Amino acid sequence: MPMEPPPDLATLSLTDIARLLAEKRLPPVEKWNPEHCGDSDMRIARDGTWFHQGSPIGREAMVRLFSTILRREPDGSHVLVTPVEKLSIAVEDAPFVAVEMKSEGTGQDRAIAFRLNTGDIVAAGPDHALTVRDGETGPHPYLHVRGGMEALVARSVYYELVNLALDEGGERVGLWSGGTFFPLDGAA
Repeated sequence: MPMEPPPDLATLSLTDIARLLAEKRLPPVEKWNPEHCGDSDMRIARDGTWFHQGSPIGREAMVRLFSTILRREPDGSHVLVTPVEKLSIAVEDAPFVAVEMKSEGTGQDRAIAFRLNTGDIVAAGPDHALTVRDGETGPHPYLHVRGGMEALVARSVYYELVNLALDEGGERVGLWSGGTFFPLDGAA
């Protein structure tokens, strides 16, 4: 059975997004603990491209499927896991990329949702924090997705967030979402 295409974030209200998130069911990878079987010969590049044996995986549905069985291990490594197999996968930065955002409301009443490169939708809030870490090439914004895994926020999306924050003109550059304030200036 083919996977349904991801929804178009621009056409959804945040109420619609909340409903979709409540309906989303992922495999219980945190409960699966098979023996490690080896390496998957797969890699997720910094830009979110998935590779197998050095070649990009061209089928979006395959990437979406693999992303549902991805798990971060306690040592920080990543694996693809099923009830009977566990295979290593190399992740250059974050396993996901936030490629689009939608914001509704202002100030403390703002809600922000992100669409990931895998088609998943994540709403920023207490369980899905936005953080900014300084890197060699400037600020690196991340969104917590699940199970210790993050999405690198695409540069264009980060600029949208910062512009919204600057337009609000608060004491600190940052935004509220889901009742939580997220500083965007990288300062602790």
